[in-house]
Amino acid sequence: MPSPSISIIVPALNEAAIIERFLKQLRERAATAEIILVDGGSSDETRQRAAHLCDRVLVTSPGRALQMNTGAKAASTQVLWFLHADCEVPDGCLVEITRALHDSLIVGGFFRIRIPRDGIVYRLTDSFAHYAGLLLRIRFGDHGFFCRRTVFDKIGGYPDVPLMEDAEFFQKLRRLGRVAVLQPRLVVSPRRYEAIGPVRLSLIYGLIAMLYTARVPLPLLAAIYRHTCHRRTRAPTFEKNLLDPLG
Repeated sequence: MPSPSISIIVPALNEAAIIERFLKQLRERAATAEIILVDGGSSDETRQRAAHLCDRVLVTSPGRALQMNTGAKAASTQVLWFLHADCEVPDGCLVEITRALHDSLIVGGFFRIRIPRDGIVYRLTDSFAHYAGLLLRIRFGDHGFFCRRTVFDKIGGYPDVPLMEDAEFFQKLRRLGRVAVLQPRLVVSPRRYEAIGPVRLSLIYGLIAMLYTARVPLPLLAAIYRHTCHRRTRAPTFEKNLLDPLG
């Protein structure tokens, strides 16, 4: 098998229920990539269930920025792709990334997303919000950021902040060059919307984005996010993952 040209870094925490399905699908559609799972100290069987489907499984303290930076440091390639464990990648994803980076002016990019549910709220989220994000120049990590390793190192990786580490990273990425928007859709899990409520969560995300654009301090944004998203679910561990601003 040829050496991988792209390394996929997946931060995870207590994702035993979904990690095998995610990794099997990822292996099918990104067969030549190096897959690195970085576990944030799961108390379930995430690591055990992932081990045979990854090239490497690393363990860190919890915190998405720390996990992604650790995975990037361990990667063996010059292209890094960061994915959440609850998404589904499109066919031809590696070809799309490689094609985009053939342009030397492109420093990185992201995929458009789709939420696999019917309803106007979901279409506003994955369609209208796309253009609003372009206008506000904000993108979040569920879009599957990718970049050249040299660019990642120049940025200094993901910042250790209480919220919006992905948006902060994206802002720095944009300053270094052109960012590609890939049209094939990443299918993202609706689980946060279903646990918190699609209208409620969409309004919260919109509020957080506007406050972030207005440069409200990140610790205050984190407090607002935790307070407004608080809602009981039947699974305590799942609730913690849903409401963790870093995960």
